[in-house]
Amino acid sequence: MTFLSRTLLATAVFLTPFTATPAAASAAVRCTSSVPYAAGQDGYASYRIPAVVTTRQGTLLAFAEGRRNGPGDTGDIDIVVRRSTDGGCTWGPLTVVAAGSGHTRGNPAPVVDPRSGAVVLVSCANEGTATEAQIMRGEAPARRVYVQHSWDDGRGFTKPRDITDDAGLPDWRWYATGPGHALALTRGPNAGRLVVPANHSATPPAGSPDTGREARYYGGHALLSDDGGLTWRLGFVDGDYDGTVNVNESIAAQLPDGRVYFSARDQSGNAPGNRVDAISEDGGETLVRAYAPQPTLDDVPVVQGSVLQLPGAGAPLLFSGPSDPTTRRAMAVWRSADLAAGFTRAVTLSEQPAAYSDLVRVDAGTAGVLYETGTAGPYETIEFRRLEVNDL
Repeated sequence: MTFLSRTLLATAVFLTPFTATPAAASAAVRCTSSVPYAAGQDGYASYRIPAVVTTRQGTLLAFAEGRRNGPGDTGDIDIVVRRSTDGGCTWGPLTVVAAGSGHTRGNPAPVVDPRSGAVVLVSCANEGTATEAQIMRGEAPARRVYVQHSWDDGRGFTKPRDITDDAGLPDWRWYATGPGHALALTRGPNAGRLVVPANHSATPPAGSPDTGREARYYGGHALLSDDGGLTWRLGFVDGDYDGTVNVNESIAAQLPDGRVYFSARDQSGNAPGNRVDAISEDGGETLVRAYAPQPTLDDVPVVQGSVLQLPGAGAPLLFSGPSDPTTRRAMAVWRSADLAAGFTRAVTLSEQPAAYSDLVRVDAGTAGVLYETGTAGPYETIEFRRLEVNDL
C-alpha cells in the first residue's frame, strides 16, 4: 500500500463500530486467564509495561517492554508484541516491534484508528545508559517520541518515525507516552481523533537552585492526531509545577456524554491520595480544570493504572490497579456509574503482588486486564485475565 493510499484511508473512510470476529467470540468460555509473558523467556530477563488493544478483526495485541538484563527501567529494552485470535486464551510468537539495539525503547501506547483500522503505536526512546533521573537533570539527552503503523492486523509494523518536534516543547526533558492503550474518539465533533495521554518533565526556570529531578517538574499533556497518526500536535498542557499534583503516567477514556476522561498517577505530590484526574470537553485540546485528586481511588498506591469505558446505555467506566495503598499487590477493577465522579471496587483479581495494568474490550460480553503479577514479586509475569461484563 502506498503512502498516498494510506493517507486516503486515514482521512476518507467512515468510522466503523467494533465487532468481534467469530473466532474471538467463540472463545468466551474457553479460559479465564493466560500468561503471554514470563520472565526469562525468549531472551528477555523481564517483561514490563503492558498495553493491549483489540483490532478491527477481533485480534488481541498484547504489547510489553522486553527488558534484556532485568526489570530495571534503564538498559537494552525492546518493545514487543504477541497476538491472540481466540480472545486471549492462547498467544502467537513474540515479535519485536521496536528494537532498542542496546538502547531503551518503551512506554507503548497503541490505538486502533477508527477510520482505517490501522494499529497506531506511539512510544518513547532514550540512550540505554541514561536513567530517568539523569534525563530530568539534563545530564543526558531528552527522551524522543516515535510513531509506527501496522496495516496487517498487528503482524508487522513500520519502522519508528521520530515525531518529537511535534510532540513536545523545547524545555521538556523526560517524556512518557501512556503507558497503556491510547484513545480513539468515536463520537462528537472530533470523532476519529487519536488521543495519546502523556507526561513530561520541564526544565527549572533560570536562576532556580533546582536540578529538574524534583517531582514537582512532572506535568501532564495530550498528544493529538486527526489524520490517523500521520501528523501530530500538542493538545492541553497541564504543568503548574507547584508540587501539589505531579502528573505522571496517564490514560484516557471517552465518556458516554462525549467528554474525555484522563486518569493519572500522582508522583510525590502533596495533594491527598495517589490518583488524580481531569476532564476535557473538546477532545483533549483543553481541560475543564487542572488535574485534581480522585478521592474514591485512595486504595491505589503510586503506580500506573488503566481506564476503559464499556459501551451501551448505563455501562460503567472501569479502572484497574493494585488495591493496597502501601504496596503493589492485589490487582483489582473498580467501576464508575456516574461519569467518573466516583469509583466502587467491583472485583479483586488476586491478593498476589501486582503493578502495571491495561484494560481492553475483548468482545460484547467480555473485558480483559493485562497486568504485571507474580508470587514473590510483581514483575515475574504479565497475565491476561478475562472478565465477564455482567459481573462488573
